This record gives sequence, structure tokens and C-alpha cells, in this order.
Amino acid sequence: MTTYSKEFKKEAIRLSDEIGNKRAAAQLGIPYYTLADWRNHSKHKPKEDETLSEEELRAKNRELERENAELREANNILKDALVFFAKDRKR
Repeated sequence: MTTYSKEFKKEAIRLSDEIGNKRAAAQLGIPYYTLADWRNHSKHKPKEDETLSEEELRAKNRELERENAELREANNILKDALVFFAKDRKR
């Protein structure tokens, strides 16, 4: 089983962004599904430079809580409208 360095994997992913998975895999001499697997893992793994500070996390949390409250309010309005129109339709 062949093992590849992190740098090789990063360069392979970058190349596949430019020319596509099949062509990059053929050019590098690696199986197509290996490269596709590396791409999937890289999409789901947070980048090292994307880590947030504690203050940024708090701000993001506040923003998400605010958005959640707005969505709950909109949901309640829609529920009330549904009851109103359901009553009107029964008549």
C-alpha cells in the first residue's frame, strides 16, 4: 500500500481543482477514487487558518442565537396564520 505525504495530497487536490479529478489522477498516476477520497476529506476538515478565536466564537454564537430567535418568531407567525386560514376554510 502506497502512502503519500500531506504536501503531495494538497498539491494533487489543487491540481484536480484546475484540471479535474480524472485528468489529475491520471497525470499523477494515482487511482481516481483515491484522489476523490482526499478531496472529500479536505472539504469536511476545517482548515488550520480557519480556526476562530474565543471572542470570534462568542460573536458567532450570539449571531446564531439571534437568527434562531428570528426564525422561531417567524415560525410562530406562520403557525398562527395556518390556524387563521384553517378556520376560515371551514366556513
